[in-house]
Amino acid sequence: MQKIFSFLIIVSISLNAFAQDSRKDRQEQKREHINNIIKQEEEGVITYKKSFLFGVKLISSGYGAFFEVGRASSVKKAMLYQFEFSELKNVKEQKVNSYYSNSIPYIYGKINYVYPVKLGVQQQMLLGNKLNKNGVAVTANYGGGLSLALLRPYYVQLQDGNGVDYIKYDSKDSLQFLTGKIIGGAGLSKGWNEITVNPGLYAKMAFRFDYGAYNEVISALEVGIAGDYYSKAIPQMVYNSQKNFFFSAYVAILFGKRK
Repeated sequence: MQKIFSFLIIVSISLNAFAQDSRKDRQEQKREHINNIIKQEEEGVITYKKSFLFGVKLISSGYGAFFEVGRASSVKKAMLYQFEFSELKNVKEQKVNSYYSNSIPYIYGKINYVYPVKLGVQQQMLLGNKLNKNGVAVTANYGGGLSLALLRPYYVQLQDGNGVDYIKYDSKDSLQFLTGKIIGGAGLSKGWNEITVNPGLYAKMAFRFDYGAYNEVISALEVGIAGDYYSKAIPQMVYNSQKNFFFSAYVAILFGKRK
């Protein structure tokens, strides 16, 4: 019995010592990891495995927002997976104020709202790392993917006898749409149940300037160009030629984090 008791004490002491050594090893690894992060911060080197960010962009043909997930394969390379939603406008769109009080301004001759929804992949290449934690990292991004143009009919309010009617541009109401007594726009409530989809592809290239003071936080500015091609021409405005291809330039502000 005494031998068994002594054996259990020895086992208990050994296990406790092993646990303490393991805890010390973990603490030492954690300290080493923190020291490496501090060193990288001071040197400006950005290393990560995953990144998540949200961006808002001003486009030469509209505006939009996107969400991005990044997966780094090395310090210099990463794959970026993006989902984007935007509105595509025509350069000839111009709001008109009606003579009626409290009316909604309208865009004369507008046929459709166009909302491109994009899902794509980009390759990111590091061009220049930060010289220090207050520096700027520069990357080049290029890629493309699927673009679905959601077309929502544009409605206007029309004086119809003693009442008000809502019409869109089609073969039946095209003359009234252009020459009728328009009271104003229809607002955002019309046309959602009539959306049609025009599939296409897009490609883009951009330069990203990350000026964040801490490597785990993304604060960046991106400038780039993009080209979208759709399977069918998109009707945007009356008396304007319908196009399949759209070229645009943009600038975006990005916020996110790395880990």
